Amino acid sequence: MTEKFQAFVVSEKDGQVHATLVDQNFDSLSTKGVIVKVAYSSLNFKDALATQAKTGVVRSYPLTLGIDLAGTVVKSNDPRFVKGDEVLATGYGLGVSSPGGLSEYQSIAADWLVPLPAGLTLKESMIYGTAGFTAALAVAKIHEHIAKDEQVLVSGASGGVGSIAIALLHKLGYKKIVAVSRKNTATKWLKELGATEIVTPDTLIPETIRPLAKQQFSGIIDTIGGELLAALLPQLHYEGVAALCGNASGIKLNTTVLPFILRGIQVFGIDSVNQPMAMRQKIWNLLASDWKITSQLKVQEAPLKDVETITQSLLTGTHEGRSIISM
Repeated sequence: MTEKFQAFVVSEKDGQVHATLVDQNFDSLSTKGVIVKVAYSSLNFKDALATQAKTGVVRSYPLTLGIDLAGTVVKSNDPRFVKGDEVLATGYGLGVSSPGGLSEYQSIAADWLVPLPAGLTLKESMIYGTAGFTAALAVAKIHEHIAKDEQVLVSGASGGVGSIAIALLHKLGYKKIVAVSRKNTATKWLKELGATEIVTPDTLIPETIRPLAKQQFSGIIDTIGGELLAALLPQLHYEGVAALCGNASGIKLNTTVLPFILRGIQVFGIDSVNQPMAMRQKIWNLLASDWKITSQLKVQEAPLKDVETITQSLLTGTHEGRSIISM
């Protein structure tokens, strides 16, 4: 193993946050975890937020960023993993309170590692990454409650979670998938993923949001939050379901109890960070087999040195699809 390796590290000084590539010594890795030679990580909106001051993502500085990774075990003191095992990790404290996946090597708690499922390569696992895992959890809720001939809306459709959710819904046989996107350039590829209709957010947000509106959607996968979600909940059908997994437009939700008590709607919060291991393995096995859609996704592969540029595109809203980082 090399004595030095590179990592994308965020630091703070005098209230200013800086994120850049840093050379690190191999002996800086914790000996308490399983040491993984990282092959791929992916970039998510949360990673981009972590490069900014006062976003609440990073618990302490300095910290290696990256909320997911896939790679090969090079050293382990845990009997569950041996040298040569291929593994992946998402969530928990990665890139938030513990060093993350945007690094050529990383030490990971054994309890956080998922053995790479048969049917997936390391690269494919990060084409999904945190976004794919989150999307699959949300789709599982829709699949559990909503019939395939009913209309399902996906907000933030051109982003990682939204685009993967559309592809998964289509794979599962949903026939009426409404994609919400402001980007005209995304129309063609969203339809190729399985969207049957593309709408812009402004068409869904009335001048005055009423407690109850015309019932248009049986299911919603929302990656945006904020005003759009407030406008969508009154448009759910009787006993409709919303799966919430993002807050790109804000954390506040101005709504009433009426859709809940007069139409019996259900809202599910989708947390991909602290999912129990049994659910993690179930979802990853589905993504490797019956739900596999990696070949359909829009993917950009880039080296570690390009992380800063890609995070800026995530912050400005110009990013589309998935970006994976090869080490």
